[in-house]
Amino acid sequence: MASPSADPTLVPGERPSSISPSSTRTPRAALAELLAGNRRFVGGQPLHGHDVAAAAAASGDQRPHAVVVGCIDSRVPLEAVFDQTFGSMCVVRSGAHVLDQAVRGSIDFAVTVLGVPLVMVLGHERCGAVAATVRALQTGDRPGGGLGYLVDEIAPAVLDVGLDDPRVASAATRRHIIRTVAELAAREPLASAVADGSVEVVGAIYDLDSGRVDLLA
Repeated sequence: MASPSADPTLVPGERPSSISPSSTRTPRAALAELLAGNRRFVGGQPLHGHDVAAAAAASGDQRPHAVVVGCIDSRVPLEAVFDQTFGSMCVVRSGAHVLDQAVRGSIDFAVTVLGVPLVMVLGHERCGAVAATVRALQTGDRPGGGLGYLVDEIAPAVLDVGLDDPRVASAATRRHIIRTVAELAAREPLASAVADGSVEVVGAIYDLDSGRVDLLA
């Protein structure tokens, strides 16, 4: 495991807490900062305690370097997972990171108004919404209401994998992340920004047991 001193966003002798907003304004630098923060989190060496003094210090204009689109799962607190402080990242959460108009609009705001260069779609192992979708498709009993909407949106990933796959839920979780990344990157305004290299959309998965975030190809 890499130590915090090996953080690729830093110059020799620089402390991680001294990273300025302007130093993470490219997609690659923003991604490197998120992954470095996750290494600090996994290694038990977080920098940011989220105290009120830090909140006050970041209360002016915001210049976040990433927007993370994650699940509502209470076991995945995104600012802690990436060891990010106030003002460093935007968070959008829905069940199994399912996209709707509000989620898309929030991502678009982060990219077009706040100038965020990185969009990360973060799924996680043992996702309850994915498991509910697998059960619904296996039994033919589709839930009603808003949960039914989540099931409908996740179902294509499950069907891509196939219900006969012994690890269908785990494989479908990864497939759903990849499908979400592709959908975001293909629609405006992100599509143009991705094409010119100013924004990158990536997918990743969080391991509930280790706390590690791994990128998906």
